[in-house]
Amino acid sequence: MVELMEREAKKRKAPVYTLKGEIKSPFQHLVAALLSSRTRDEATASAVQRLFSKVRTPEELAELNEEEIAELIKGVGFYRVKARRLKELARKLVEDYNSEVPLKFEELVKLPGIGRKSANVVLAYSGIPAIPVDTHVHRISNRLGLVKTEKPEETEERLKEIFPVSMWDKVNKAFVGFGQTVCKPVKPLCDECPLRDECPKVEVKG
Repeated sequence: MVELMEREAKKRKAPVYTLKGEIKSPFQHLVAALLSSRTRDEATASAVQRLFSKVRTPEELAELNEEEIAELIKGVGFYRVKARRLKELARKLVEDYNSEVPLKFEELVKLPGIGRKSANVVLAYSGIPAIPVDTHVHRISNRLGLVKTEKPEETEERLKEIFPVSMWDKVNKAFVGFGQTVCKPVKPLCDECPLRDECPKVEVKG
């Protein structure tokens, strides 16, 4: 199932895969995760590309003022609030962590603007076992009947039970990419879905 999702998402050039070349370091994953909150994937992708064309490190980001950051990320939801959070985040990393991103969940969630999902994104993309659950992962897991949960935290725990640790690094990207291109929030492409025969949603529609 994960391989089918991954293959379909890559074929359709899902942002989560096409942005791979733009986002490489833990710091860049941290920033991208913060920007993605309450924002369309396309808008996040554009903002990430603009910001990282100007800055690559916490020091460089900390040197920008809030207005400069806001202009670069304009288009994402609550961009002015996020500009302030990014400035605070960069300063915190420089002053308290020697410009390094702490790769421990307990430390990551202490950073400005970083919650459970964002912390798990950084860990997963840094080779540390984790399953970040965003709106795509939560939605698709429930649509396919893999879980029956109301909160992302519950989905995360259930998926950790379902998938072996060796697959955790693939789960988020596959689900997110599939959600960006096929199993969309509104008007999912059920007729084109490679998992339609397994999906309770499609069976109900008959």
